[in-house]
Amino acid sequence: MITSPGNARIKAVVQLKQKAKARREMKAFLVEGIKLFLEAPVERIREVYISESFSCPDKEARDAVWDKLGRMHFETVSEAVFEKISDTCTPQGILCVMEAYHYTLPDLLRPEKPLLLLLENIQDPGNLGTMIRTGEGAGIDGVILSGDTVDPGNPKTVRATMGSIYRVPFLCTENLPDTIRELKDSGIRIYAAHLQGTVNYDACDYRGGSAFLIGNEAKGLRRESAALADQYMKIPMAGKVESLNAGIAAALLMYEAARQRRNV
Repeated sequence: MITSPGNARIKAVVQLKQKAKARREMKAFLVEGIKLFLEAPVERIREVYISESFSCPDKEARDAVWDKLGRMHFETVSEAVFEKISDTCTPQGILCVMEAYHYTLPDLLRPEKPLLLLLENIQDPGNLGTMIRTGEGAGIDGVILSGDTVDPGNPKTVRATMGSIYRVPFLCTENLPDTIRELKDSGIRIYAAHLQGTVNYDACDYRGGSAFLIGNEAKGLRRESAALADQYMKIPMAGKVESLNAGIAAALLMYEAARQRRNV
């Protein structure tokens, strides 16, 4: 059992929890909790840590956890050590170091008519995680993040995906406008939710290759990125509401595209 917070491996895990730079350098991220452990692809798990008092009240889940643990090496740590590496208020007592995913633009463009989400400067980790999770539900083919968007390996983002982080392809780009131009050259039509939009979002045709461009929660899209959109559109608002949360707006757009594609 690891009982010292000064243990070198524990220090490395703490770095992964706290710093995006460490996650990039180690090419790894953390997942915590029973559900995320059970859904984690075994081949991508580097390390597993469980607390000395780990238990699960649900027998089926408990049996599944121990069955999976029986097929890999894991470390038991003291409660104090687990508290140090955990990022939750009520830890479930199990945490993994995962091999980071690496996707390329051709990976995301492999489907015949890709449906993509383009995110610029999204700052709330829960918001990002929810969009990735919603994207899986809507059947999108990938997410492209600007370099200043919150790190998808942020523990709060990972938890908010509820496992979708394992299944939805994503990539970060340091130059989102250039990436948008590459998408347009590949026949992808770019749709931007924008205050200057005159066409309602449900009046557009998303059955071909499409990408939704969503901007920062407070400031919206940068002018350069917005200017590259093929179509500005709006989500009609009743009452005194001026706009929706970025995650809610993205969900509406992605599910409208999913509806249209079901009816092809």
